[in-house]
Amino acid sequence: MMDRLPTRLWIEALIRRAEVAGASGFIVQHGDDARGDILVKVARLNGMAAAYTPSMDMEGERIFLNLAAQGIGPDERSVDEYVARARKRDSDLWVVEIEDREGRHFLTEHVEEGA
Repeated sequence: MMDRLPTRLWIEALIRRAEVAGASGFIVQHGDDARGDILVKVARLNGMAAAYTPSMDMEGERIFLNLAAQGIGPDERSVDEYVARARKRDSDLWVVEIEDREGRHFLTEHVEEGA
């Protein structure tokens, strides 16, 4: 398994990728700079949204899971409720919101969309 960037740098790069592509990215909750967990919300600005959280694949590489497979989304309300619960559970959690009408997440890691 490869050492990862500090979370703060990873978040800044994600937001920059979104902004370069014409979307917006915001830090909703600031977590631990070095190793805080991450939750990415993608709002389509039409009442629809998705949430992504990191996991590990069989080789130990970080991937992201689309939480739609767990019944989170596609309505923004259910995503916001999940984000609120996650924020209460973990004070070191980074919550990033991407606003993009196309629903792009700008993650460079593999994303498991689920079944």
